[in-house]
Parts: sequence; C-alpha cells; structure tokens
Amino acid sequence: MERWFLLSGKLALLLFVSLMLVLLTGSCHKEEVNPNIPAVFINVTIDPNSTFYQELNTVGGWMYLTAEPPSRGLIVYRMGIDEFVAYDRFPPNNPDRCCNDQGNCTRLLVDEYFPFVQDTCTNTAYQILNGSIFEGEGKYPLIAYHTVYNGQLLRIFN
Repeated sequence: MERWFLLSGKLALLLFVSLMLVLLTGSCHKEEVNPNIPAVFINVTIDPNSTFYQELNTVGGWMYLTAEPPSRGLIVYRMGIDEFVAYDRFPPNNPDRCCNDQGNCTRLLVDEYFPFVQDTCTNTAYQILNGSIFEGEGKYPLIAYHTVYNGQLLRIFN
C-alpha cells in the first residue's frame, strides 16, 4: 500500500511538471512585431458627430483622415455607438512595392471595397472590423491606432 502512494505521488508530480512545461512553452510565444510600421506620431481629436465628419455620424460609417508623413493617412470606422477603430493607410506588407519616381506610394483604400480595406498594389484585402488579412499575400494585419471616445470627442493616438 505504501508503495502505491509513493508511485502515485511520483506520477502526480510528473503530470504536474509536464503540464507546467506545456503551459510555459505555449505562453512564451510572442507575436512578431511588424518592421514596416512607420515611425509617426499620431494624436488626432475629432467630433465624429459633427457635420464635418458626417460619414462617421452613424454606425458602419467610415472616412479617411489626413496625418503627418510618413503616415499615408488614417481610416476611421465606427463599429458601434461608442466604439471606433482607426488604421493607417500605410500598407503593412510591402509598403514601398508600388512607389513611383516622384515618391508617391500606394495607400490602402476602402471606397468600393467596403467592408474591406484593399491594398491595390498587392491585391490584399483586410477586414475593416479587426484589421486581419481576409485574402491575399502578407503576414501582418493593418496598422491600428488606439481610439478613445467619451461620447463627444474621439481621440486617435499611438
């Protein structure tokens, strides 16, 4: 009987150690940081309920905003009454692939691609709700910025 308790104690310890190793190795996976993210300072505050931002007055509305280079501008989407997402128009995968001699490069588009964001250079489509790749090439999602909405003003920042 004593031998059984000793054996079951060792088995329990072995199971515990194995479980801890599995948990630790699984939690050590770090998401790869996109090396293409432009070094840009974003700090924009708007009133999305004003007539100037009419496209954002209703849930499901979106619009482009300008931002300082090297950003190529912002895409702002109203997900809910109090919830917004904002993405850079800078393509997260191969951003300089379609640049011309004058330094003009492609920007991400929504327009006729809604509810997707399209990189017309690589034909990669991203979901506007969460920025993930819907179809096409690349491994990085859209470059997202923080948004805070207090019921009147929307702040977009990094």
